[in-house]
Amino acid sequence: MQQSYYIFTSGELHRKDDSLILINSEGKKYIPIERVYDIYVFATLTINTTLLSFLSQKKISIHFYNYYDFYIGSYYPKETLVSGKLLINQVEKYQNYEERMFIAQQFIEAASYNILRNLKYYNNREKDLTSYIDEIEELRKQIYLTYDIKQLMGVEGNIRKLYYSAWPIIINQKIEFEKRVKRPPDNLINTLISFMNSIIYTKTLSEIYKTQLNPTISYLHEPSDKRFSLCLDVSEVFKPLIVDRTIFSLLNKNMITENDFYTDDGGYYRMKESSIKKVMKALEETLSRTIKHKDLNRDVSYKHLIRLELYKLIKHIINEKNYEGFKIWW
Repeated sequence: MQQSYYIFTSGELHRKDDSLILINSEGKKYIPIERVYDIYVFATLTINTTLLSFLSQKKISIHFYNYYDFYIGSYYPKETLVSGKLLINQVEKYQNYEERMFIAQQFIEAASYNILRNLKYYNNREKDLTSYIDEIEELRKQIYLTYDIKQLMGVEGNIRKLYYSAWPIIINQKIEFEKRVKRPPDNLINTLISFMNSIIYTKTLSEIYKTQLNPTISYLHEPSDKRFSLCLDVSEVFKPLIVDRTIFSLLNKNMITENDFYTDDGGYYRMKESSIKKVMKALEETLSRTIKHKDLNRDVSYKHLIRLELYKLIKHIINEKNYEGFKIWW
């Protein structure tokens, strides 16, 4: 079975026949290429064009993170699943403002619904979240009343602000978390959110690569020159299920505590390397979790749900079936 491979220690990565070989202070490690889905690098890594050519041949992406564990970019192999017709349709949906608004509203409708499911889950477990649930349900009524992207993003921002204000009730540890702070994250929770959101962004990019969609053409987030903005759109839908629930589990089981973090000489609040490994292990377990799909009538992993969401979006883009964002049904 293919899986993501994570590199935390500086070294060299080479091709060796039909395997990868990682050479670092821990020695040599051979990695059979057929087991690799994509690669995440959290350390200084020496690579060469022979390796990149091999990874391109095997359609494997590499995602890079800097010293501060911030996502800095990806090596995205040459696209092989190319469709000029789909690309034209994808652009046309963006240029048609009514179509763009419909898709963007679906993203926020689904994301906010999944947020509510999280709140209702913990509300049923002796956490009094009724007021937050009621307020978010009222805010959700405004989604289809919005007339432009800026207004829609404002509704989404208000929903998330309320949602995050409920986190101190959901989380058993006493952690000071008053608001979402991104650049740089200023506490344990903000650091976890930023880090894991960036991982889901790259997971979504890896899934888009397996389709004919163009990752730079988006509907909720404005396309730009420096990001794969469709990843931002689609990952919004899955953050409550994959990122947030993993964070709640890690903190409520005391698998991650303040002891897993430190402040470096530059004043940045950072995770220890051992902590990053724990977080990634938990996230991979979440992504590997399976659920019986209500339409396919078979078990699918949470990670595969992202790919299925992209297929749904394609069907909408080619006018085969209206897109409806993923909503937790279990």
